[in-house]
Amino acid sequence: MTMTAPTPWYKQFWPWFLLGLLFMSIGVSSTFAVLAIRSADGMVQEDYYEHGRAINMVLAKQQRAHELNLAADLRIDPLTSDIIVQLDGDDRPERLYLRLIFPTQDDRDQDLVLEHVRDGRYLGQAPDNLRYRWYLQLHPSEEQPEWRLVGEASLPSEESFRLTPGVSQRS
Repeated sequence: MTMTAPTPWYKQFWPWFLLGLLFMSIGVSSTFAVLAIRSADGMVQEDYYEHGRAINMVLAKQQRAHELNLAADLRIDPLTSDIIVQLDGDDRPERLYLRLIFPTQDDRDQDLVLEHVRDGRYLGQAPDNLRYRWYLQLHPSEEQPEWRLVGEASLPSEESFRLTPGVSQRS
């Protein structure tokens, strides 16, 4: 009976396959660790306690809008990017401030000014190519607004969106 000499381990398939899996998992996990460390958590609130206390002020602004019977229909023309707001209720400030809030990236938020034209109609100009879903906040002044209307919009859209003191509704 003849004995063949076993081949050395480094010439076999399985040790290299297992080492390859090990090195690949180390490489992938290192890549994810670097990405996690370098990228900012933009939506995480560092001052969560103060943010929680501010909720009562937001509710008071929405309650004030409800007391003034305020509601608005907002439309953004997809071709010209004109913003048209029809404000209904007991308050008609000279200008309104519209805040477009992107749900996941706070650096994409937009602040726009709308000028009063007549009979509760306000006009402004939106940036071109607004896409995706946005949260909307409408209020009468930049600093310490007395009231606030809120809503949601999926843009671009031909239809108008209803802004109310509470939950938004499509018209």
